[in-house]
This record gives sequence, C-alpha cells and structure tokens, in this order.
Amino acid sequence: MQSLSIVLPVWNEQDSVRAAVLGALAEIEKRGIPGEVIVVDDGSHDATPRIVSGIAALDPRVRSVRHAVNCGYGSALARGIAESRCEFVLLTDADLQFDLRELTRLEAYSRQFDVILGYRASRADPLHRRVNARIWNAAVQGLLDVRVRDVDCAFKLVRRQVFDHVHVGSSGAFVSSEIVAGARRAGFRICEVPVSHFPRRAGRASGASPAVIARAVVEIGRYVLDPTRSR
Repeated sequence: MQSLSIVLPVWNEQDSVRAAVLGALAEIEKRGIPGEVIVVDDGSHDATPRIVSGIAALDPRVRSVRHAVNCGYGSALARGIAESRCEFVLLTDADLQFDLRELTRLEAYSRQFDVILGYRASRADPLHRRVNARIWNAAVQGLLDVRVRDVDCAFKLVRRQVFDHVHVGSSGAFVSSEIVAGARRAGFRICEVPVSHFPRRAGRASGASPAVIARAVVEIGRYVLDPTRSR
C-alpha cells in the first residue's frame, strides 16, 4: 500500500471525533506513507464541525468537508470517496467502535485483493440491532447474491480504482451493500477479515431508526430493479 485515504463520515460526534481523527493520522504516520483523513460532516449541529476545523487548521493531511444539511450516511460516504486521492481508501466511522490499529489485519491482504471487508468477530451491539443485522444480511445475500458475513461492518479497505467502476448512488444505509455488490459484479477480488468491535460510548446511533431502515428497503428495491447502476 503506497498511499492511504481514510474517510470518516460524521454526524454529531463531538465526543469522539477528535480521537477518531488523531487515531487515523497515527495510522498514516505509522506506515510512513502519503495519506489523508477526509472528514465528511453530514450536517452536524453540535461542536463536531468546530473540532474538525481546528484539527484541519493544524494538519494539512486532514480535510474537512461539510454538508449544510443531513443528507444521509450513504451521501456522506460517497462524498468522501469522491474526494479521496490515494491508492487505497479506508471506509470507517468516527464512533470509536473499531480499533484503527487493526487496519494492519486488512492491509495484509491488500496485494491479493481489491476489497478487504472487516467483519465483526463478536458484535458489541444491543440484541435488537444484532437481530436487524441478521435479517438485513439475509436479504442482501438472497436478493443481491452477496455472500459476505457482515456487509454493513464499517471497516472496509478498498482499492481506489474500484470506485472508477462502481458508482455509489445510495444516500442511506444501503450504501455498503451497494459497494460490495457492485465490486463483485465488476469482477474485483473480495475477501473478509475478522476485526474487533466495541460498544458505542458516546453519541447516538441512528442505523436502527425506522426512517433509516425504510430508506434502505427502498434503495435495495431500486437496486434489484436496476442492478446496472453501479457499473
């Protein structure tokens, strides 16, 4: 891996975003390679933008991109991908539920594979979220023929050129499934690697809200009707 973009979509993560950005910078420094941390603020109304801007003012490797209103997780992720300029892109979250030092596990497969997916070896979420995840994974496997353990795990290392062929059009939680399905359809090499998962200690998770689930259902339906959209 010659260079690395780390994309962090954030929404009201004032209590964790500083540690997330500094942790991302530490991973770039550890490797001694060119890199960047792209923080996409999806319309936060807490201190998140101020914190990120302050870090960016001190370190040119940090780029802050801001949506004026909340556009959705998929839109934030797509914006970060579009802004990325390095050989590989790490897609993760700023809620500190993943240990960025475990990037080494994914990186070990970066020569043989184009998309390296983390999967939560032991998921540290409430029961209802684990149940929702099982149902969603089953739906993705059945409808899209995407045979992965944990399609929504927010710890993915992707070769940047994949996104020259895979269009990210989802604005909501379907985005991870869209990326994996599109990469598989385009013939890219995909593997899975177990990673640790930790409880959320700050902020508020929105992935299990009825609105988010409804949007994901609509988006997977549209994708099934038009599976060429990611080519």
